[in-house]
Amino acid sequence: MAYLAMATGFLLILIGFYGALTNRNLLRMIVAFTIADTGVNIVIVAIGYMRGRTAPILDSTVSAAAAVQRIIDPVPQALVLTAIVIGLGVTALMLAYAYKLYEKKRTLDIARFTELKG
Repeated sequence: MAYLAMATGFLLILIGFYGALTNRNLLRMIVAFTIADTGVNIVIVAIGYMRGRTAPILDSTVSAAAAVQRIIDPVPQALVLTAIVIGLGVTALMLAYAYKLYEKKRTLDIARFTELKG
């Protein structure tokens, strides 16, 4: 199961990078980066998965020594939750920049933005 998730994540990363590098439309590039970001999140969750272990919830019936062998490290999941929020903010910022560029140039084709070329 973890290998399937990891393979899916790497496939999404490759699809995202391919889309970002081959498209000239800014909106398609933003969508491609978002797909790659989702793939990275899936890979991190797949790396943190350990078969046969449970959530790190301790109560009075479980001793700390026994819990070490039975729980999953919650850090990868916490990192993914943080990465999702950061990815949402970055996507919103990219969309705002794309909107402002469209307002100014009336196009989203990156070949038309030549002001900084020497």
